[in-house]
Amino acid sequence: MAISVVLPAKNESGAIGQTIERIQKLQIVDEIIVINDGSIDNTKDIAEKAGAKVISHPYSKGNGAAIKTGARNAVGDIIVFMDADGQHDPQDIPRLLTEINQGYDLVVGARQKGSQASLGRGVANKLYNNLATYMTEHKVEDLTSGFRAVRAEKFREFLYLLPNGFSYPTTSTMAFFRAGYSVTYVPIHAAKRIGSSHIKPLKDGIRFFIIIFKIATLFSPLKMFLPFAMLLFLLATSWYGYTLYEYQRFTNMSALLFTGSIMIFLMGLISEQITALMYKKED
Repeated sequence: MAISVVLPAKNESGAIGQTIERIQKLQIVDEIIVINDGSIDNTKDIAEKAGAKVISHPYSKGNGAAIKTGARNAVGDIIVFMDADGQHDPQDIPRLLTEINQGYDLVVGARQKGSQASLGRGVANKLYNNLATYMTEHKVEDLTSGFRAVRAEKFREFLYLLPNGFSYPTTSTMAFFRAGYSVTYVPIHAAKRIGSSHIKPLKDGIRFFIIIFKIATLFSPLKMFLPFAMLLFLLATSWYGYTLYEYQRFTNMSALLFTGSIMIFLMGLISEQITALMYKKED
């Protein structure tokens, strides 16, 4: 099987050349594609000089958009996605490919303890993983890792779902689970990146809440809506029992809580059907 490596890069002149050289030394990769996402430094020149195929965006479209461009242009049967900033060790690529050869469709490099960029991001990723584990009923070790190997044909099925921002790993992982494809994890250590991060704390915090809801809606919305509906229903029943015992009447608050629980349940049910339609394959 032909193997392509896709490196999304934005102003990564400090690390891109070294990363490409380390991948080439493995001598198992058929092509290296660098998606130059609107860089204003000499990332493009360094990548071309190192021997990579470079595809440039005229302006920065986002990490997810770069991933989609790479997936569309890769010729390999297997695509390895990794960061161009020196965090991911190319020596781990053969370990990911070994699992692909064992029959898995998506293999994710799971960052081990001490590999998170900051305490806050480590806590956030832990919450992501726990929520995804609840939604999928499978152990999710690293939902947001950008170091992964996939079967190209199956990955392209979900390109229309992938956002243009940084949450493409979350979306693609949940899409593979939803489709019933095989997913596994390989432990890796992520080094400190070379250069400055493109992540902004405030924007990243807002993105955290968006991803939480996206995880739910991408996989099984009813699992997210049902607990809230049940909680409201229990509150309504308890309040009705209290008012019936104390005042022998049914109050407006009980009616509001019962109605709210039914509405939330129906919203979850409708969302579940819409999600099922999203994953229906066209002939």
